Formats: sequence, structure tokens, C-alpha cells
Amino acid sequence: MIIRLGYVAMSTVVKNASPSKTMTATSFSKLLDREAAIRKLERLGAENLHNTLRLLRHNRAHDIMVFRFSSRFIPLIGHEMLGDWDPIPVLSAEFEELGTYAKQAGMRVSFHPDHFTVLSTPKADVLQKSVLDLERHNAMLNAMGLSGEEAKCNIHVGGSYGDKKKAAKRFIQNFAALRPEIQRRITLENDDKTFNAQETLDIAEAVGVPMVLDVHHHAVNNEGEDASELWPRIQQTWQRPDSEQQVQQPEERLPPKIHVSSPKSETEPRSHADYVEVGPLLTFLRAIAPITPRLDIMIEAKMKDEALFRLMEDFKLQEGVTILDQASIQL
Repeated sequence: MIIRLGYVAMSTVVKNASPSKTMTATSFSKLLDREAAIRKLERLGAENLHNTLRLLRHNRAHDIMVFRFSSRFIPLIGHEMLGDWDPIPVLSAEFEELGTYAKQAGMRVSFHPDHFTVLSTPKADVLQKSVLDLERHNAMLNAMGLSGEEAKCNIHVGGSYGDKKKAAKRFIQNFAALRPEIQRRITLENDDKTFNAQETLDIAEAVGVPMVLDVHHHAVNNEGEDASELWPRIQQTWQRPDSEQQVQQPEERLPPKIHVSSPKSETEPRSHADYVEVGPLLTFLRAIAPITPRLDIMIEAKMKDEALFRLMEDFKLQEGVTILDQASIQL
């Protein structure tokens, strides 16, 4: 099994390269010249995209081919004060440069819209905002030239709102109402409190999208089963062609992706630690290796790329692990 490691959004190694510099709604509202205020938001967006390109260059230098973009590229996008503002065309050159670099380097990139983007909601206004947020993420990927389905938007099922079965049914109904282009972008992840891996897998299979297994979430929210017991079904969700018109060969398909992190402490088991403990992760990887040719891992540790580098150092000390480059191994 060939495994590639990646990390989330920000670097603790590259200095002064935040991809999510922002402006608060309060600060925006205090600026008397609305057009000048909007231009400032766009300049911040351009700076965030430029810093993200710096991060991709850093990643390439360290063989890191898996990366999650920040969802906060453009400050206040989607805010009710700015309903008529569409900055994505204004930043088209910056988006295109970012996407071109990712494609040329062969990187796998993704988004993870925040927890306010939920399709299980019973509230019409929340659903509308969620759909608009997915549309914006899709538009940003399209602006990067990532118009296929190689770049995904990962979301959770959402809340249960007092009745998990009804919430799951609402998710499936609301998912079916999305534009097909948006549907093909989505992956589903199990969470640490509500929809566990088994429940998320059932829904992913029902709507026909890949499932991203979060191993840490599963450890704190499960039905007693080991994560490896669910893996054959989870892996199968990644085997379907992305399009009815395109039948992909196995080597062309996106590898399954998982999220990994370690608990911060015994008293805070759901919080993420600074680094990833190699032992439990390696136990899971060895269990699924016989049936998994390729796997991508998104590290969600607090120390970001620094956690990735430390995990690679830990892998070097493990029996049966072959180091392929600075950010990938083989079991």
C-alpha cells in the first residue's frame, strides 16, 4: 500500500503565509466608502491566494501532494451585507495561477466547508445558505481550472435535530436536490458526536458519494466495531466512476482518503493534539493494507506540516515501513 501524507490549510513552518487573513463585518461596516471597502476585501483575498501558492511551493519542495485549502480565502464572502458581491471573477488570475500550479505538480487538493454548511437541517434558510456555500466552493475550484471531480468538498452529514433517522432522510432528500455538478464534488465524513462512521457510510452509499473516514472521530463515536471492519465498504465508495459518461481505470481513480489526528488528552479525547501518535495509526494501516493499493491521509493535528514531518520521522523507526520520499511511505 502506497500512502501519501498531507495537511490542512496553514503551515507552522512557512512564516507570514496565512491563507485566511480577514476583516470583520464590524470593521467593514465602519468604512464609509463601500467601494473602497470592497476593494480592500479583494486585496485581502488576493493576498490569501498568493500565500496559498507559497504553501503549495513549500509542499512541492517537501513532496507533499495532498493539501486542503482554507475555506476563508475571501473575507466576508457570502455575508448578508455583501449579497450582490461576487469577487471570484475579480480574482480569476490568482485562482487560475493557484490551480495551474496544483495541476502541474500533480497535487490532490480539497475544501472542507465549515460546520454551518449542513444538508440535514430542517430550516429552509440554513439549507439555502448551505447550498450557496457549496456553490461558492465549487466556483472557486472551477476558477482554478479544477473543473473535473478530482478536487472534492468534504462535509459532515450535520445535526440530528432530535431525530437522527429523520435528519438522515432530510440529508438524502436535500442532496438529491443539488445540481449534479455539486453532488459530484462532495465527500462525506463521519463526525465525533452525531453521525458515526456506520451511519455516515449508509448515507454515503445511499447518495453515491465517497466517504472520508476520520479515524479519530470513529474512536470516540462508534458502535463497537473496529474501523478496519468498515473499511471494505468505505473503500468501495471510492471505486465508482465520477461520471456516468466516464468509466475510469483503477489507476486513474482518486485513492481513498482518511483523516487522522490524536486525542489531546484523556480528559479532552475529542480535541486534536499537536502531533499524531504513530502506533494506533500504524495498527489501522496494517489492517487495511492487504486490500488497499493506495491511500491518502489528511493530518488534522494542530502543528500542521510540522506534525507531518514528525510523523514521517516516526515512520522511519517502524518495522516494515518503507520511506518513499519526504511525505509518502509504503507498507
